[in-house]
Formats: sequence, structure tokens, C-alpha cells
Amino acid sequence: MVLPLYYYSITAALIFTIGVYCLATKKNIVKQIIAIEIMVNAAHLNFIAFAFTSLGVDPYAHGFVVLSLGVGGAIVSVAILLAVQIYKTYGALDVTLLRKLRK
Repeated sequence: MVLPLYYYSITAALIFTIGVYCLATKKNIVKQIIAIEIMVNAAHLNFIAFAFTSLGVDPYAHGFVVLSLGVGGAIVSVAILLAVQIYKTYGALDVTLLRKLRK
């Protein structure tokens, strides 16, 4: 049984909204990285949902999402590496505290 398209769109919009909320309210760098990854996953869900047509499923959309997941994993690993180095250097992961160091 296939759900209608608007269920997937509404779910992706809610997940994306949760990601935006976490990105706007959380001050920890690691939590912001996770929020960005949540937003990307919401876009993946929406992309896969719109790839389904009456003729079948578009394999290019699945390939694009799989490729995007791999690249996203590499980006998140580099971001976590940078967060660890920031913590080792400054002893904090709070964005507001790190902005004060810039002045």
C-alpha cells in the first residue's frame, strides 16, 4: 500500500522544520551539525517521494540520494573533526563564546 504524496511532503516539511528550529536555537556546534544533517535527510525524503511516478520509480533519484548520503557522511565527518579540534584549542563548543574570541 502506497501512501499519497502529500503525506511524504508533510513529513519532510515537519522534519525540515525541526532541523531549522534546532539550528536556530542550539548553541552547541555538534548539535548544529546534527540539525543540518536532519534538514538534508528531510530533503532526501522529499526527493525520493517525488521520484515515484505512475510509470514506476525513477532510479536516477535513488542514485542521487545514495550519492548525496555518501558525500553528506564525508562532510559530517570533517565537520565533527573540526569541532573536536575547536574543543581541543578553545575548550568550548558554544558558538556565542567562540564569537567573543574573535573580537
